[in-house]
Amino acid sequence: MSTTAPNPIHLTVDMSFQNAHMNIKAYVSTLIGVPGRTLGVMVTPLTVKYVCYDTECIRIDLITKTCFSPNWIIGLSSDLQQVAGSLACIQEVLSTVLQDTEDVLSGKVSADNTVGCFLMSLVNQVPKIVPDDYETMLNSNINDLLMVTYLANLTVTDCPQRDTCKPVNGP
Repeated sequence: MSTTAPNPIHLTVDMSFQNAHMNIKAYVSTLIGVPGRTLGVMVTPLTVKYVCYDTECIRIDLITKTCFSPNWIIGLSSDLQQVAGSLACIQEVLSTVLQDTEDVLSGKVSADNTVGCFLMSLVNQVPKIVPDDYETMLNSNINDLLMVTYLANLTVTDCPQRDTCKPVNGP
């Protein structure tokens, strides 16, 4: 049995990754004509908004990097490498913001009130944490992570007496 949507959306996906972006366009078709007689179809472009979960973003970034790799092979990066990459991006953005702010203060560039309001809003969103409290919180999270890793490794190890080891489910 086949079903069709009354008003389907048509997608075009350009996988050439021009400018390091996967280009997706969407269209919807509308019948045109006179009452009682259809003469054709009009295709109208739609606005496409990319929304994805963090895990999906990681996969899309991996596909993009693979496209530009000379041998089309690229390995998965470790969690630490991903954190380092994210921090490098944040540092680059902060350097750009700092340079733009210095240009405004020195008079090289005229001030833009919308940018100033956005920066002020961004600064106000950063939680104010005492450095000692932050360090305690970070150490606690690291200890929790190490404990979970240790327990996970314990469950993976083989039992030396595999035949006699039985799960404890009760009497």
